[in-house]
Amino acid sequence: MSMASLATGGPDAGRRPMTQASGSLASFFDGLRPDWHSRWAWDQYEATILGLAHQFGLRSVCEIGGGRDPLFTQEEAARNGIELIVNDIDPGELALTGRGLKTVRFDIAGDLSEPDVVRGGYDMMVSRMVFEHVDGVERAWANIHELLTPGGVALAFFPTLWAPIFALNHVLPARLSRAIVHALYPARRDGGDDPIFPAFYDWCRGDPAVLAPMLKRVGFAEVHVQRFWGHEYFERMPGLKQLDHAFNAAAARLGWSLVTTHAYVVVRKGGG
Repeated sequence: MSMASLATGGPDAGRRPMTQASGSLASFFDGLRPDWHSRWAWDQYEATILGLAHQFGLRSVCEIGGGRDPLFTQEEAARNGIELIVNDIDPGELALTGRGLKTVRFDIAGDLSEPDVVRGGYDMMVSRMVFEHVDGVERAWANIHELLTPGGVALAFFPTLWAPIFALNHVLPARLSRAIVHALYPARRDGGDDPIFPAFYDWCRGDPAVLAPMLKRVGFAEVHVQRFWGHEYFERMPGLKQLDHAFNAAAARLGWSLVTTHAYVVVRKGGG
């Protein structure tokens, strides 16, 4: 079954038996042949998750920080043969989760003492633009290891330092950074559909040599870091847009991990 048919949920997707786990994370991404530009990461995020689920036989998928904007509706998840469980630390965000989806409230970087926590309860855990807001990312990864079933997979998609655009966001005073984002993206103003949360960028890097030792230390048997360069922040700024694109294209050709803009960090727990 192709990635396209997985993403759209063909007529037999919900009845398709989950396959046995096969291959490695690296070989899975080799088969996808991702583009270097982060646009691919945004456009193919859902399809990549569905592809991993079917490749490795993963059914229960917990979306960390999914709150108001979960990956799929309940109907879409069912069509694609997965059960989506939406996590958030904020009950207000969970109250905005779509109808029919199961929700669980716990802090992914906390002590996992909340009633909703089920250790070894998920085949897959995913997050999109969440880890840059987590204060204590190594603890979060250790908790993910605790929460995954043997052989389970996790994917975190986040912006990375030291891409210049995110390094600037990291070092600017919070008030000034918020004002710039509000000016460029009105929907991200307070009360909008995409609010701004404090960003720490703890362990938000695109360099496998930096991330792999930490992820192995917390217990993961397999680690894959898919690097991306480029962004859309300068789309309405002629001249700067072209200069920034040239810089990121050159960095991608060189494989310069220090200045990636985004990464998929994908890990697999042993025992599957």
